[in-house]
Amino acid sequence: MHIQAWASGVAVQRAMAMREASDRRTATDTDLTLFYNRSNQEMSIEHKYISQMSQGLTYNVDIVMCIDCTGSMGGLLDTVKANALKFYPDLKDRCEAKGKEISALRIRVIGFRDLGYDKDKAIVDSGFLAIPEQEDKFKELVSSFVASGGGPEPESGLEALAMAINSDWTHEGDKRRHVIVVWTDASTHLLGETGKDNPQYPSEVPANFDELTDWWEDEQGGKMNRSSKRLVIFAPDASSWTEIGLNWNNTIHHPAKAGTGLEDVDYETILSTIVNSI
Repeated sequence: MHIQAWASGVAVQRAMAMREASDRRTATDTDLTLFYNRSNQEMSIEHKYISQMSQGLTYNVDIVMCIDCTGSMGGLLDTVKANALKFYPDLKDRCEAKGKEISALRIRVIGFRDLGYDKDKAIVDSGFLAIPEQEDKFKELVSSFVASGGGPEPESGLEALAMAINSDWTHEGDKRRHVIVVWTDASTHLLGETGKDNPQYPSEVPANFDELTDWWEDEQGGKMNRSSKRLVIFAPDASSWTEIGLNWNNTIHHPAKAGTGLEDVDYETILSTIVNSI
């Protein structure tokens, strides 16, 4: 509070000096523009100082990426592979530019196909990786993804989302953000509709969509903290994805054309979407 008061005092003193220098004229838009342009660098330094010193908070971020790895998704997978190693420094720089300094970052990647069709290749799960310490493992995993399989629609997107919601989220830090991002160009099976005989079928999955909704929404018995959670979905306007986008809180659904591999989702879109959700 003392630092904030000090910063406010500095701003007031500068404004008074400017007004005196302009012979007590009423400040116009031009005056204010000149003032902020001249002091931009100093104010930026003060802002950073205030952010770090007045708050002194640790900001821990967990990101779970659910990526459809079926045959049509080659374009998106190539984008993720090509930018895997630069993702952390780019994310860090963008967040700092928005005044958010990440103290600890973990990333979990869940690659999914069709649990009823792809058998032992239906799910790939990295578990949480500490970044940048395990950045090489992150790149190695995403580089191993190949767009294949899946059979005809739908795919096992809801099971992947359930796995993500059920993650071992961090409870460390003064502030936390738990982010799930789903990329798919396919509709979803109903939960438990197919693949339950597959050894890869997740051990803990809701019995139906309503229970999955409770996992996300229920503050008491659910899996996610209301203030920390964010869900971003790139998926077609198909029943489950559309319903989630319309009715789940802290959720954004970016509609995509079915079967096109999210060809319009480039690295900048991926990066800015995640940054804006943190």
